[in-house]
Amino acid sequence: MRILVTGGAGFIGSHYVRSLLRGAYPGWEGARVTVLDKLTYAGNLANLAPVADHRDHRFVRGDITDARLLADVVPGHDVVVNFAAESHVDRSIAGAGDFVTTNVLGTQRLLQAALEAGVGTFVQISTDEVYGSIAEGSWDESEPLLPNSPYSAAKASGDLLCRAYHRTHGLDVRITRCSNNYGPYQHPEKVIPLFVTNLIDGHRVPLYGDGRNVREWLHVDDHCRGVQLVLEKGCPGEVYNIGGGVELTNVELTERLLAAFGAGWDMVVRVPDRLGHDLRYSVDSGKIRAIGYEPRVDFGEGLAEAVKWYRDHQDWWRPLKEAVR
Repeated sequence: MRILVTGGAGFIGSHYVRSLLRGAYPGWEGARVTVLDKLTYAGNLANLAPVADHRDHRFVRGDITDARLLADVVPGHDVVVNFAAESHVDRSIAGAGDFVTTNVLGTQRLLQAALEAGVGTFVQISTDEVYGSIAEGSWDESEPLLPNSPYSAAKASGDLLCRAYHRTHGLDVRITRCSNNYGPYQHPEKVIPLFVTNLIDGHRVPLYGDGRNVREWLHVDDHCRGVQLVLEKGCPGEVYNIGGGVELTNVELTERLLAAFGAGWDMVVRVPDRLGHDLRYSVDSGKIRAIGYEPRVDFGEGLAEAVKWYRDHQDWWRPLKEAVR
């Protein structure tokens, strides 16, 4: 089995690659993995260092918008798992162009390359943000796409292209939409590692607006197991929500992180709310649970482990944090 993992040097993609090469998914031992990654600020070869010398791992630096490169790299692979994306909402608000280029055009070119190469299965990694915001209840996969940020709009467009390639060309495309991820190797611009690394350094943490925004939290390992389950047992053309089942307001999350450092609310600075800030995300994961998914990582334990990881791996995150200042 040959698997192409695009965006495989990023936070979630690299976790999937490390898990796959370490034999975490029974029956996939010996799979040959090609990682294709542009190595933007969010892609980091250090994320792949634990498996860099694995005999079944090959790294290719490149962009999924490069049709010529894809024509060379994609053939011979049985599966494509597309993690490649511009993903930070704040950056998409500051400038949407890169998000449209990568998340829309890049997805289309990767789909076309997979079609032409006769790839067996294409798994598109998407986000719950494509649904918009929900005041109560949870979204199932039949909900309309109502994105509110340039990032989520670009991801929704990529999802629609995936649907079109399945319906028009018969390409076996499966889409996953996850809730907010956390865990080791997450870039320090994201909220949990941002707060943790600030608190490690004795700096205050920025809380948007009134902090009432609600997110559903999912450990990266549970997410990647869900992706693998969709690859193994999902159906062509279908969408699968992957949620962690733990919903917290940003105030509640902040309280937990402050407690982990024995810090008080004097370490919080209120900042103006994000433009178009979605109030609440919540997904119904019943569809993927029906094929065997169940989150395993307790949020309290996972958060404590993440805090410890950032304490113990300051050589990994300090250069990244300096680079974005």
